[in-house]
Amino acid sequence: MKSDVAPQRLAAQPAAGASEVFQLLRDGQPRTRAELAQLTGLARSTVTARVDALMRVGLIAPVGGATSTGGRPPSLFALNPAARLVVGADLGATHALVVVADLSGAVLAEERAELSIASGPDSVLGWLCDAVARLLQEAGRSAADLGAIGIGLPGPVEHDTGRPINPPIMPGWDRVDVPGLVQQHFKVPVLVDNDVNIMALGEQAMAWPETADLMLIKVATGIGAGIISSGQLQRGAQGTAGDLGHVRVPRGDGVACRCGNTGCLEALAGGPALAAALSADGKKANSSQDVIDLVRSGDLQAIQAVRQAGRDIGDVLATCVNLVNPSVIVVGGRLAQAGEHLLAGIREVVYRRSLPLATEHLRIAPSVAGQRAGVLGAVSLAIGHVLSPEAIEAAASA
Repeated sequence: MKSDVAPQRLAAQPAAGASEVFQLLRDGQPRTRAELAQLTGLARSTVTARVDALMRVGLIAPVGGATSTGGRPPSLFALNPAARLVVGADLGATHALVVVADLSGAVLAEERAELSIASGPDSVLGWLCDAVARLLQEAGRSAADLGAIGIGLPGPVEHDTGRPINPPIMPGWDRVDVPGLVQQHFKVPVLVDNDVNIMALGEQAMAWPETADLMLIKVATGIGAGIISSGQLQRGAQGTAGDLGHVRVPRGDGVACRCGNTGCLEALAGGPALAAALSADGKKANSSQDVIDLVRSGDLQAIQAVRQAGRDIGDVLATCVNLVNPSVIVVGGRLAQAGEHLLAGIREVVYRRSLPLATEHLRIAPSVAGQRAGVLGAVSLAIGHVLSPEAIEAAASA
């Protein structure tokens, strides 16, 4: 179920046939047959045959003519974004957002619902499939136009199978065949990943498209990271890479975590942990949103608690910076709405404790995509599959 194919990977493993030409047109920049022949080193007749094959399946289209040097102007070709549609779905703990987009990532229609993931896979995925049908109709297209569906879930996912594995807030979902259930309604590839990974893809696509080394830190009920290294999303052997919430932090001795251990980052800096600490001190704080509201109202105690949470997160991220060496760390999730106080605590420790060379050009920035990072990442996941060299070869050959 490989889905996100990095540009660096494509360059290292060029595919034979039409996909080699297509990857040069994928960026949307129009090119002539002569330019494609020059860039690929292929014969003009070979390029013409491959351009014709890509046009037959609709993946590229003529976009006018180039400047003539005498005679008929040469034709220009580029990606045809409308050739296929993809679906991106961000299924959170208490919300669901699904969109239909074209191959450029432009959203054509969307639907949002307040939906509990604890309702179970039949209820949630049933709503998802019904929503996709409605959105296709709204966009004036049909299921035959779909190329792939990307889904983000709020729990650990075995990426090769798309099955959630022991998800703590998803009762009834353990090892459920999510792709299989969706494919009962739509006969297309279904790619499933955890919410932090797709947030990283969405943030990269929207705000940092030229950045090959990026970490997205989600700070909410739990704390996790999506890691993109050398242009490739890093999932690890079982798909659990980036689970920062259960890394032990120096200040956590004796603090119990829901995982059964003590001293975990989540138990000190997660939204519920901050709310509980402020509530114990007499503040009206029962949720992450209450913490954010207190910070925004200028409550000094809440500001200090969020700043300290940033320092605790920075303790873990300093090690990550030395180990992975990202050029950008993006901070998102519910608690990121507390603003610069969280970022200030993170920056304070990361820049002090990481190696100078690793932080020389490091940027620690708030999320740009915000609450849409997940669904945009799911779209990116699906587009990556539809436009992969393997998929292009299969379409052109067919």
